[in-house]
Amino acid sequence: MKILIDCFGGDRSPLANVEGALLALQDFADLTVVLTGDEAVLKTCLQGRKYDPARVEIVHAPEVIGCDEKPIDAVRLKKESSMIKAIRLLRDSDDYSAMVSTGSTGALVAAALTRIGRVKGVIRPAFCPILPTMNGGIVGICDTGANVEVTEEHLRQFAIMSSLYMEYVFKVEKPRIALLNVGKEAEKGDEIRQKAYRMLQETPEINFVGNMESRDLLSGNYDVVVADGFSGNVLVKTTEGTALELLKKLKKDIYSRTIYKIGAALMSRMFKEEKEFMNYQNYGGSVLLGTSKTVVKGHGSSNASSVRKCVWQAYNLEQSGMQERMEEIIAKYEHYEY
Repeated sequence: MKILIDCFGGDRSPLANVEGALLALQDFADLTVVLTGDEAVLKTCLQGRKYDPARVEIVHAPEVIGCDEKPIDAVRLKKESSMIKAIRLLRDSDDYSAMVSTGSTGALVAAALTRIGRVKGVIRPAFCPILPTMNGGIVGICDTGANVEVTEEHLRQFAIMSSLYMEYVFKVEKPRIALLNVGKEAEKGDEIRQKAYRMLQETPEINFVGNMESRDLLSGNYDVVVADGFSGNVLVKTTEGTALELLKKLKKDIYSRTIYKIGAALMSRMFKEEKEFMNYQNYGGSVLLGTSKTVVKGHGSSNASSVRKCVWQAYNLEQSGMQERMEEIIAKYEHYEY
């Protein structure tokens, strides 16, 4: 399997992308990584590292799409960028199975939709990142930024796609699907949420368990939370930010008194484990569900470990055979007007 790695555009690019790609080679014996970006820079990043040259390819792409650029203009004008070259290769050749990027989210979504296209029947692809839960499990959030405005039919498709993702890739049996809302009662929320609630109840292919309030995201009571892209993005970033700030406060408080320092020294192993548990870098990126080829968007601040996990997600999604099942289920509901 060949997976394309867009090596420029992220906060820690290209080094983190290259290191993550090489780490991913250790996970899968049949994997080849294809690095797109400035060839001279990428070769410098590879110098002195141990890897099988037969499993690493470089595609020269001298341009970089910045996160401050208008997505449509960047996609149209920067044809020699690392992102667009990767997208083109993914579209034009079956030799390439998937791609990973830590670059501009807007440009990646625009390029994926205009250059790659969607699974038959999918109205709009959606991002689905993964977060840890308090009982040691994981929860997916779909959507988190690809679609700011949605209809109830969009939300039903998000539920179908993300349920299959959790089942096929993470082996979650009958994933519990919740709808993000301002209250748990069925009548809560605006008209779209109320209609979506009824529609999800009438979709036997998913295990819909009702509404979820944002405070319960990490409770472990849900496997997938369905939302519009605006609310989902705020939910994820607020949760991640809160976890990071709590860790900072805990560290500050520990160093404020000698007795706390002594206690912290005795509990250092536990603190390290909790830090790793709450570190979003350990959970990879957001799969763009619904595109005809697999695309994974990593955090802009992704380190090598996170890029490695993104490749893991791309590889396992390609191996799962999920796309065929997605098309089959979605086809059942194409007669609905939207």
